Amino acid sequence: MVDIGVAVLLTTVGLLEVWVPLDSVGGNGSNVVSTIGLVVFAVCLSQRRARPWVALAGVLVWPVLGVASGGADNMHLLFFGQLVPLLVLTYSIARHGQGSYRWIGTAAAAFFIIFADLFVPLLQDLNELIFHWGALTLAWLTGHGLRVAADRAAAEALRAHQAEATSREGALRAISDERARIARELHDIVAHSVGVMVVQAGAAEQVVEDDPEFARRALSTIRTTGSAALDEMRRLVAMLRDPELGQDLAPQPGIAALPDLVESARDSGLEVDLEVSGDPPHLPAGLDLTAYRIVQEALTNVRRHSEASRAQVTMDFLPGALEIRVSDGGPARAAERAPGHGLLGMRERVALFGGQVETDTSEDGFTVRAVLPLERV
Repeated sequence: MVDIGVAVLLTTVGLLEVWVPLDSVGGNGSNVVSTIGLVVFAVCLSQRRARPWVALAGVLVWPVLGVASGGADNMHLLFFGQLVPLLVLTYSIARHGQGSYRWIGTAAAAFFIIFADLFVPLLQDLNELIFHWGALTLAWLTGHGLRVAADRAAAEALRAHQAEATSREGALRAISDERARIARELHDIVAHSVGVMVVQAGAAEQVVEDDPEFARRALSTIRTTGSAALDEMRRLVAMLRDPELGQDLAPQPGIAALPDLVESARDSGLEVDLEVSGDPPHLPAGLDLTAYRIVQEALTNVRRHSEASRAQVTMDFLPGALEIRVSDGGPARAAERAPGHGLLGMRERVALFGGQVETDTSEDGFTVRAVLPLERV
């Protein structure tokens, strides 16, 4: 519709140019022949993008009419009816032309000008030659420049889309890996709990008649351990398990191992202050492990991505919740490696227990804050 509108506009202005006539008309040609030529050329031009070869055929109209009417003297020289449509066609060829059409079309437009220069005496003046060749070149360069800019923008958009897709795939892969790791750890916790239950049940069976009180305590331990194991199992069944063999079934680290973690960070050159407030309850093994992993991953991020030499770890046992805060006071380190997926792993672990993770970046450094609902056992 845009191309048809442009063609109608050029036809209207061209007809006014011929029949008024305007000062831009040159020569003493026939109004009828010139009208036929500009109308046919405009009709062809209306297909410049839909049917480009039809539009290109329009450049043959004027030479054919000139020969058929007995010579170029029987046609007007028109600015709006001839030159402007040719410039529009040349621009379209350079801007939208594909494959061989682009170069054949450019050659055809140049041939049209050369034909006019050879057979129309009025166009052989030096000023006329400079004007129409300059206008034709400018139209082609304008179309070519816009084409290059559009191609570059499309390439940049494609690269951005590919980068976004790669990043999204990496994040999904990291989430999957982290879930598999969590599943393995929960599997180990459940296996350890079941092992404790089996040992306690065997001991109770041996002394049930001789020491009923010991058997009662063993059964209480089995009930408590089994309840915790069932809680972990409910979380485990929601995750994909990587079927790796040979995993260690020893209990995973928890809050009690934080001093060793802090000491290890200090050995690597990072000064860490650990502050624990509140009354620590007895936590389920999975929740205990998650709290440990949050602090571990946050300190790893400080060493990898911050220039800080000191970090503050705060663990606050609130009524019904555990708040963990890890902050550093240094600026971010210049990117030397691809960003990891530690925060994604934190969010996956915390979401497993219905908690939340927040991060804050400021001039004072980077802070990770996690809140875990407490499940007392």
